Amino acid sequence: MMKEIKIIKNRSDIGAGTRGSDMGVDAIEIAAINKKSNYFDSFDFEDVITENESIYNKVNNSFAKRIDSVFNQCKRLSNHVKVNLQEGKFPIVLSGDHSSALGTISGIKAANPNKRVGVVWIDAHGDLHSPYTSPSGNIHGMPLSAAISDDNLDCQINDVDRETSELWERMKNIGTPGQKVLPEDIIFFGVRDTEEPEDKQMEKYGIKNYMVAEVRYRGLDVCVNEALDKLSVCDVIYVSFDVDSMDCDMISYGTGTPVPKGFDQHEIIDIINGLLASNKVACLEFVEVNPLLDFKGNKMAETAFEVLEEVTKKVKSL
Repeated sequence: MMKEIKIIKNRSDIGAGTRGSDMGVDAIEIAAINKKSNYFDSFDFEDVITENESIYNKVNNSFAKRIDSVFNQCKRLSNHVKVNLQEGKFPIVLSGDHSSALGTISGIKAANPNKRVGVVWIDAHGDLHSPYTSPSGNIHGMPLSAAISDDNLDCQINDVDRETSELWERMKNIGTPGQKVLPEDIIFFGVRDTEEPEDKQMEKYGIKNYMVAEVRYRGLDVCVNEALDKLSVCDVIYVSFDVDSMDCDMISYGTGTPVPKGFDQHEIIDIINGLLASNKVACLEFVEVNPLLDFKGNKMAETAFEVLEEVTKKVKSL
């Protein structure tokens, strides 16, 4: 039976270090219009209320910037995702910065409290920091740490105040209390820019990272099938696609933290479609398109839309 798709638009960039990813959703829509595609007329959508004005709040804890507003944003997004999943719909989430992933994962877990959730993280970054280890304090580098409920205190470098610590604990309990994902149920594709605390978490939990060179050497299908085999114990899978997983020199610098030597869009399409073929994927998310940083016009959004259009065809065929 064809899945009913719901587009969830989350125009928030307050978890990032650079403004502009809040415009990513609109940039993708503009790419569709310029391509003369009726994609965004074809599906129902919901807009998530944002708190982007909090960017002007100068009273911030530098170790978890705007954490109160990011908490609110993730809580809202979690509810959107949960309700749509409970209604039997397939959410495709279009977000600004990657802190949103905590909201999405929390919503998936809230809709499936007795099921094991797997995560495929297609990204240049591990996003396994916590307020205790983050060198920047930008929460888009922390969603997986909150999802696995591990602050990595062995690598602590920051003295976090009580208010921030309490808000961080609340973030870890969005949707359902406690851990949403087991660390061993996370698989990376394309992660190539990490700090030591993240490396230690990856080593501690044995998180598999299919780097670009490995995927090309061993074969994309081999790696995707191996990833699905590793997640065979999971009941549902969430796929998070950060556009910085793609090669910035080949595609575009239109993202907050571009990293060279990444995938091309065709590889991304094949990875996501291979995962979708398992029939376990419950939700897709696209993040970190920043048109303000794109010196090739709207190239990053155009490429993201190319991926979106192709993988949606796969979702509809399932």
